[in-house]
Amino acid sequence: MASSSSHLRIFFSFVLLFSWALLLSPAVSQSSSCSSQTFSGKNSYPHCLNLPNLKAILHYSYDASNTTLSVVFSAPPSKPGGWIAWAINPKSTGMAGSQALVASKDSKTGVATVTTFNIVSYSSLVPGKLSFDVWDVKAEEEAAGDLRIFAKVKVPADLAASGKVNQVWQVGPGVAANGRIQAHDFNPPNLNAVGSLDLTGATTNVPVSGGGEGNSRVHKRNIHGILNAVSWGILFPIGAMIARYMRIFESADPAWFYLHVSCQFSAYVIGVAGWATGLKLGSESKGITFSSHRNIGIALFAIATLQMFAMLLRPRKDHKFRFFWNIYHHGVGYSILILGIINVFKGLSILKPEHTYKTAYIAVIGTLGGITLLLEAVTWVIVLKRKSANSTMPPKA
Repeated sequence: MASSSSHLRIFFSFVLLFSWALLLSPAVSQSSSCSSQTFSGKNSYPHCLNLPNLKAILHYSYDASNTTLSVVFSAPPSKPGGWIAWAINPKSTGMAGSQALVASKDSKTGVATVTTFNIVSYSSLVPGKLSFDVWDVKAEEEAAGDLRIFAKVKVPADLAASGKVNQVWQVGPGVAANGRIQAHDFNPPNLNAVGSLDLTGATTNVPVSGGGEGNSRVHKRNIHGILNAVSWGILFPIGAMIARYMRIFESADPAWFYLHVSCQFSAYVIGVAGWATGLKLGSESKGITFSSHRNIGIALFAIATLQMFAMLLRPRKDHKFRFFWNIYHHGVGYSILILGIINVFKGLSILKPEHTYKTAYIAVIGTLGGITLLLEAVTWVIVLKRKSANSTMPPKA
């Protein structure tokens, strides 16, 4: 018993450290150097910014007399054959409402071209005319495979008066045959690829500000991931192990039952909080859907809720329906374990934290699995010894 308690304390400590590490994990920032850029007419763009995410670079110049912004935007697509985009958002700081220039290479001709997108909402990513004039638009591919967008933009009067514009940039994996761009990743660098561009170039050497919306969303996603990993992915399996292996020791009765119920109820409460956070994230991200992850999450919430209510209908040990209740309880419980672990891995593939955290979770599950195998063997040895002892006992007079 002392050994079991020690193991539980170690696991809960590891869970706590794992949770805080994921929550405090910073967004990864990557940037290239303006000095690495070479192209004809470079001297026409006196200002250059190493944008703080996605290895993007922006050269630009601004003519206040006619409010014309000339830009050269460069970035590597997320995959070969992918796309890059640079946009101005006249009214907000995120993607929705932005006026975008998207460059991609034609799969047949190999020629890089630019398409304009008026992004009304996250679910409306189709080519369209921008809300302001844009001309001298072209794209080209660099030797390293990066894409580059050239354009001149007529800055709206209200933005020109403020001296700043909200810029958004992005990279994606590819373009479908019908011309629709494929969804980009939702890693911290992608979500934080927004900022404020000083048209005068007075803050050329200062990192682009902004990203509050992206940082907030990353924080919510991390909380969602932590809550669900701890509940469905760790606490529920530990609770099941308590029920199966502690009750074999007669001295642990009824302590094992209260530990089991406490662990599973805590996991359920934390899991419901994670599920609710996921619903909130979904409502704030129109057009962004991870169907299988969402559907498994809904199923987990539904069957776990049934499992909690089933405890209120738990028959006595000698009741004739107890056998059937046990079948139901165990079947639903193991379903929760399997679906929970699967969905944690699906969530990790979506959240894409540093590889260390996925490795850490695999280590936790692997350790729990190893302990389960060991305790299973010990349990069977104890059960078989008890049966043997009972069979050799003389019958009662």
